[in-house]
Parts: sequence; structure tokens; C-alpha cells
Amino acid sequence: MEKYIFELKMKVRDYECDLQGIVNNANYQHYIEHTRHEFLSSVGVSFAQLHQQGIDPVVARLNMAFKTPLTSGDEFISRLALRKEGIKYVFVQDIYRLPDLKPVIKSTVETVCIVNGHLSDSALFNEIFAPYLNQ
Repeated sequence: MEKYIFELKMKVRDYECDLQGIVNNANYQHYIEHTRHEFLSSVGVSFAQLHQQGIDPVVARLNMAFKTPLTSGDEFISRLALRKEGIKYVFVQDIYRLPDLKPVIKSTVETVCIVNGHLSDSALFNEIFAPYLNQ
């Protein structure tokens, strides 16, 4: 079982559902991206400021396994764990339906940094994420 370091509660909006009445698969990417951005914000990192500093974190690979569909009005919790593999930061991101905590998706998101136009390790992220990697 993953050791989550951040979680965010959200609710499905009507327009996120398809004709089948379930959340369209692409919206799960939005949910997990929003979770990553909120995590970064919680540790004092702004995407806009990163870009101004020449640091652009980007998704290199995404793997998502769908378990249980969400429907309009469902509340859910998006959880995040983090590990480092070489220059990649790997976010393990899982979504659970509330209140029963039934798994909705299991995903991994591999990210890398483009620093001043070049694929590179990020000293800033290494420093900011250090406390979460040693747990």
C-alpha cells in the first residue's frame, strides 16, 4: 500500500460525464493534474513562477488503470505519493470514491524537468521534495 503524502477532496460536475452517465476518461487526467498542482502549491511552488525561472516540469509518461466509474455528484478523494527514479519524479496517484473508499483509478505519472531548455535534474525540486522522499 502506498504511503500518501497529500490528498484532495473533489466532487464530479455534471459536464464531466459522457452520454453513459459516467465521468469521461479524460477528466481523470484533469483530476490528478489538479491534485499535483495543489500539492505543489501546498509546498510553496507556483507553476507560473517555475516557468519564469526557466523550470518547466512536464509529464513524460502516464499510466492509468480504471477500476470503478464515478457519476455526477459523486464525491471522491485524490491521493498522491511520490518517489524519485533518476531524474524522474514519479507521482503515484489514486482516486477513491467517497464515502466507501472504493478504488476509482490507480495511476502513475512520471515527470521530468526542462531547465533552461534542457532535460535536467531540478535542484529546486530535489530540495523541496526531500522531506517527502525520506518517509
